[in-house]
Amino acid sequence: MERIKQAVERARRERSAAGTSPNSTLRLRRALAEDVPDSLDQIAYTKTRTVDVPRAILRKQHIVSGFDPCGFTESFKMLSTRVSRILHGQGWNTVAVTSAAEGEGKTLVALNLAISLAKDFERTALLVEADLRKPSVHEHFGLEPGLGLSDYLNLDIPLEQLLVNPGIPRFVFLPGGTPQLHSSEMLGWDKTGKLVEELKERYPSRIVVFDLPPLLAAADVLAFAPHVQCALLVVEEGKTHEEEIQRAAELLASTPLIGTVLNMSHEPVVSVYGYS
Repeated sequence: MERIKQAVERARRERSAAGTSPNSTLRLRRALAEDVPDSLDQIAYTKTRTVDVPRAILRKQHIVSGFDPCGFTESFKMLSTRVSRILHGQGWNTVAVTSAAEGEGKTLVALNLAISLAKDFERTALLVEADLRKPSVHEHFGLEPGLGLSDYLNLDIPLEQLLVNPGIPRFVFLPGGTPQLHSSEMLGWDKTGKLVEELKERYPSRIVVFDLPPLLAAADVLAFAPHVQCALLVVEEGKTHEEEIQRAAELLASTPLIGTVLNMSHEPVVSVYGYS
């Protein structure tokens, strides 16, 4: 926590002394240019923070990289294949993952979708945690809370200091950072839109997955939705009500909804291609 406090104070001092830097866009481009080699199967992270998360933790947190091939991993492989085909067909490379209400598993779906997309050797994947009220992605990797997207937006902390590779090839995530009470305003900032545009345009081989807050819990998704090209809606069997799904779909009317993901299904996981 002391290192986090020091980084925040240093960023505040620099921002106070220099104001809004005319080189901020250049710094962003340089940060996003880090660690992307000519060959996607030989990425060596030099500035992006790399943490080797034990496989046991990944498995405990239901992250696909913690499992041998099984029905669970195949389900996300099928989801990522369908999402990838839709994105490719439309010329898109960003997708938002949200839910109607809280506690329906949208963060876990966003994480596993991004990691499954990264397993395609022709692509890399970036997960951006845009749930700034209750950031939790770090918890899924057994990491302590730290700086992230909100701190980039508030304090101009360089992006390369915020990105994390959890030891999974071709996958990087940007944590949500310091929790924010006024997150919907931040997600609607011009600076946020410029960041998303840069993420979209920088690398055609990269898919960016945004983990957004629940639609019915706050105005955050409405503020952020204009920046993304399409969305997935996560619903939980036995919990999400039909009227909630209808309301959520209405709120996403201006953003292409490419599908829904049924979480916590009571259907048994079946054997797929010899896996069980």
